[in-house]
Amino acid sequence: MTDKRRPVKHLTPLADRMRPKSLQDLLGQDEIVGEGKLLRQAIESDQLPSMLLWGPPGSGKTTLASIIAGETRAEFRALSAVSSGLKDLREVITDAQRNSAQDKRTVLFIDEIHRWNKAQQDALLPYVEKAVVVLIGATTENPSFEVRGALLSRCRVFVLRQLGESDIARIIDRALADKENGLGGLDISLGRGEVLLMARMSNGDARAALNVLEYITVTGANSTCVTITEAAIKEAFQKSHLLYDKDGEEHYNIISALHKAMRGSDANAALYWLARMLEAGEDPLYVARRLIRFASEDVGLANSRALEQAVAAYQACMFIGMPECNVILAQAVVYMAKCNKSNELYTAYNQAASDVREYGNLPVPLHIRNAPTRLMKDLGYAKGYKYSPDHDYKEEQEYLPPRLQGRRYLK
Repeated sequence: MTDKRRPVKHLTPLADRMRPKSLQDLLGQDEIVGEGKLLRQAIESDQLPSMLLWGPPGSGKTTLASIIAGETRAEFRALSAVSSGLKDLREVITDAQRNSAQDKRTVLFIDEIHRWNKAQQDALLPYVEKAVVVLIGATTENPSFEVRGALLSRCRVFVLRQLGESDIARIIDRALADKENGLGGLDISLGRGEVLLMARMSNGDARAALNVLEYITVTGANSTCVTITEAAIKEAFQKSHLLYDKDGEEHYNIISALHKAMRGSDANAALYWLARMLEAGEDPLYVARRLIRFASEDVGLANSRALEQAVAAYQACMFIGMPECNVILAQAVVYMAKCNKSNELYTAYNQAASDVREYGNLPVPLHIRNAPTRLMKDLGYAKGYKYSPDHDYKEEQEYLPPRLQGRRYLK
């Protein structure tokens, strides 16, 4: 018989209570910790290299570090880069040096290591290099951009993939069945369709799925049974399920996707990526500025009206803002996607700029220089210049420096 008790909020979040304790229970990361994989062998043999765990939120970085903590015979220390600094690091290093002198290893886990600045990362470097500590750093940001090169070169990078919907559904099922740490002791009505909806809306983030599940359960009004509906799930997620960091890599990934979809004339994909940005709270003027650039870089001379459309869209966004300007940006995005394309201007300018960098300050030919003074005229400035209107704009004369005569940037 089901134990029908009113949902009680635990002091520890459900996501923490349901954290896997072994590699066998860790879902979705078989590519790096599956049977026979090098990292799994290193964990099981307690011969860990310094490493960086890079993956999206809720993919299992902290969980994997927690499993390592339970497996290793070394002293395990954990810091959060959000709340810890050099003082905390020095305390860990002092203990680690003492351990090293006694032939005991220290494993240091730093969560969100990308939040440490240059000085903090540099302070860690010599102790990783000398193996005073074995570093495990977790980051949601691309280590190539956020971790110092010297530190990055001394670590193995393991990429954790976004969890699939089936993985999230299994995690939800575990929480519903677990009577000790999960919600198995409660009378919860949750259909399979709602489980799959929750899995889909979590966008691969197990923590987000469990947080929403716990939130709906704890706030359930019925004293004996909690019914979790589709409407409740959508309300609980709201916009929080959209992975989009306006200062992080995903910001650049999605604007790149929008740009490439328009370049490839795929209006449907372009609309999707536009919606991903706007619905997650992106500044519409940022998108409008990118459209202005696109109008000249990828449409250019193939349709000179594209630039007018982009500038008009920017001005309209300034006038009315979000959410009303979403359809204006949609119009501009679809227009750009459907335009004929030409990058002739883009490539021509780059070739001209390349010549500028290679040849430096080549002198302006004398015949096209301005000659406002007698001295300039005596020196030959403007001598031999052919005034174009006098020749029906068909005169033949050279406008490039002698070193570049005959150079053609445009077809």
